[in-house]
Order: sequence, then structure tokens, then C-alpha cells
Amino acid sequence: MSRSETETSDIVALQRTLYESKNATRRWLHTSRRDIVSKAVREAPVNASNRALEVGPGSGVYLPTLCQNFKSVTAIDIEAKHIRALSGFEETHDNINFVVADLCAHHWDEKFDLVLCSEVIEHVANPKHFLGGLADATRSGGILILSTPQPWSLLELTASIALSWPLINVAKAIYREPVLPTGHISVMRASELTDLLRSHGFEILNSQYFGLYMPLIAEFGGSWGMSQLKRLEQTVQSSGATGLLWTQLHVARKC
Repeated sequence: MSRSETETSDIVALQRTLYESKNATRRWLHTSRRDIVSKAVREAPVNASNRALEVGPGSGVYLPTLCQNFKSVTAIDIEAKHIRALSGFEETHDNINFVVADLCAHHWDEKFDLVLCSEVIEHVANPKHFLGGLADATRSGGILILSTPQPWSLLELTASIALSWPLINVAKAIYREPVLPTGHISVMRASELTDLLRSHGFEILNSQYFGLYMPLIAEFGGSWGMSQLKRLEQTVQSSGATGLLWTQLHVARKC
């Protein structure tokens, strides 16, 4: 197996592990995001449910929800190996189409009623250009659902240290399951991202902030620690100090 194939295998293994992690907090952070994003898809104020696009489908966790709610679903990724990792999905869902292409260079014959982009924009070098690709794929009146980490969240700050070499080996020893560097190179503040959305012709309909992580409690607190973090998350949300929370989710309409 080549180095590239090994890296892809590691990424896919990581993405699948996150939702079944033995660590209660790690599992909660990712399953709660999955559930919140899936709910946003189901409740999106679309005028039509004909066509949906997911940009960077990862392990495919949102594809079933998209296929259940839209007549036709397209999943696009710039890396062919990431799409290959989803082989077999078409056997159980006959309304999906996979495309290997650069979003920003791809021409769409028909634009989409809903575009989903979850945990992708932080990996691209030019988020402004990338957001232009998202805007181009969304029809007028269509909905974009975009989620991404927050730069000053406790999890993002901790990960920047704990997942760097050689400390990542300590993290692997603690979690005893796949752990990789985040690969985040374009993590934006909520104000920066929403301004960027507006500059590309989107109206922000709804924003949510969630995912409280605290070091040591998350790693060693077990289910009790996870329950405390869930309770504290609600306090942080009501206090307005949402920049401490890991994930920002924006639902926006293309004007």
C-alpha cells in the first residue's frame, strides 16, 4: 500500500472511529455535531427538494439523510481516493452520484437546492475562493449549511498543541484509537466567516455554536465528565461566550 493510500485509510478509520469512540466526550462531541447538522438538513427551509450537494462527504455520515430528503444527491471531493472509500454506497442508495473534481473549477449544468459543507473549509488554503465555489453551486433562493471549528475554542487550542509532534503519541496512548493531526489551516472566527458568506451573496438565517471540551475532564472524566461538559455547554451558550465552543454552524440562503 502506498503512503497516500495509507494516509487515506488512516483518515477513513479516524472518521469512522469518532462516532463510536471509547472516550465518552470524544464520542459525544462528534455524534452531537452529526445530529445537529443532520437536523439542519432535515429542517432546511428549501423551496424545493430536488437536488442536494455535499462537498467533502468524508465517511458519508450525512449521505443517508440527504438521500432521504432530496430526489437527487451529488457528493463531490477533489481526492479520488476519498470517493473510492465510499464505494458500495450507491448499491443501497440509487439517487446518489459521486464526482471527483475541484469544486471551484467544476461547472454545474444545474445548481442545487441545498449545499452541505461540514468540516471542510478549515482544510483549504483559500477559503474565500472556496466559498465562491459553494456560492456558485447554490441556486438563487437555495440553502447552504456550513459547519467548521472555531479558532479560540478550547478543543482547537488544545489540539494545536496535543496533536503536534511528538505529543501526538501521548494522545494516541491516552485514547488507544486512531488519532491524527487536524490538518486545519484556515480556521475562522464566526464574525469573519459570516462576513465572508454575506460578501458572496448569502443571507444568514441561523447560527449555532456547540461542542464544549475541557482537557483532562474529557480524557479522564469518563461518562461523568461528559455529562458535566454537556451541562456546562448550555451555560456557555446562554452566557454568550460561544467562542469557547468548538463548532459553528451557519444556515444561509443564497440571495
